[in-house]
Amino acid sequence: MADISGVIPDFEIEALLADGAIRVSEPLEPGQVQPASLDLRLSVDAYRVRASFLPGKDRSVADMLQEPGIHMHRIDLTAQGAVLETGCVYLVPLMESLRLPAGLAARANPKSSTGRIDVFTRLVTNKSRAFDEVPTGYSGPLYLEVSPRTFPIMVRPGDRLAQIRFKRKKPEQLKEKVVSIDLEPPPGQPAGWRAKHHSGIVDLRGIGAHEAAQFWEPVYPRDGRIVLNPEEFYILVSRETVKVAPDEAAEMAPIAPELGEFRAHYAGFFDPGFGINKGGSRAVLEVRSRDVPFILEHGQPVAKLIYEPMTARPASLYGGKGSNYQGQSLKLSKHFA
Repeated sequence: MADISGVIPDFEIEALLADGAIRVSEPLEPGQVQPASLDLRLSVDAYRVRASFLPGKDRSVADMLQEPGIHMHRIDLTAQGAVLETGCVYLVPLMESLRLPAGLAARANPKSSTGRIDVFTRLVTNKSRAFDEVPTGYSGPLYLEVSPRTFPIMVRPGDRLAQIRFKRKKPEQLKEKVVSIDLEPPPGQPAGWRAKHHSGIVDLRGIGAHEAAQFWEPVYPRDGRIVLNPEEFYILVSRETVKVAPDEAAEMAPIAPELGEFRAHYAGFFDPGFGINKGGSRAVLEVRSRDVPFILEHGQPVAKLIYEPMTARPASLYGGKGSNYQGQSLKLSKHFA
């Protein structure tokens, strides 16, 4: 199986854990291994940093944190947790570290619930020159850059804001699907949600514990269009249903910058089995306009799905043991009721 290119499935991730290629400082938690990815957990402290950074080819993250002007202060997450404020950049060591064999690389992405509360995350490794990318054979710790954009968040050790996929080689051919926006909801229903500023703290462990109306306001199109306000955050939904076959994994990517100055996704992994339910599932899009107001119209292309082959079919498919987003249409994160 080692000569097959593609994303490795859950049972191969478990084998990497058993062999020590993936190491954990605390025992693995139920549900942490997904059909085609591994959830990553925050460790016991966080570092408020002056600005985002990449170590570069000759430095470790620890070296960078020792440099004057980089590390502002350390935050203990172990007592009652800690609030990470909007507009700040934090670097958090993770409970997982890697000692990858040759030929195996990895890529990270925010989890769906992370993107839907407008929390920007990126994985950082030692000697890295690119965020979210782990080169083949990497050995060392993992760190997560965390930057809440709209809501301050309460975090504790073990919270999962990101996930990582492991890949063998690069597939020679990738399948793509364009995703467009749905701005023709049923009568009386909103087409999306716009985040309210100064709304209070989102507790990452408060599943269904936050009143949606305190954090979000509905967006109603007029004549199949809305105007995105600069630097405001929206939850919208795709016009198309999305289906990921059991032998595929998918990732959402920008379609083309020239189609508009806005970002249409933060969290982009779709596991094998997503959307194979009766009636299908839509892609929920995290949208932010940049610099200027932007008119978004029904059916306008906003992103694309890139499909990659799995090296083997996972033992469990997405939604098989229950999930928050299988069968979704327009849906806020699991934190809101």
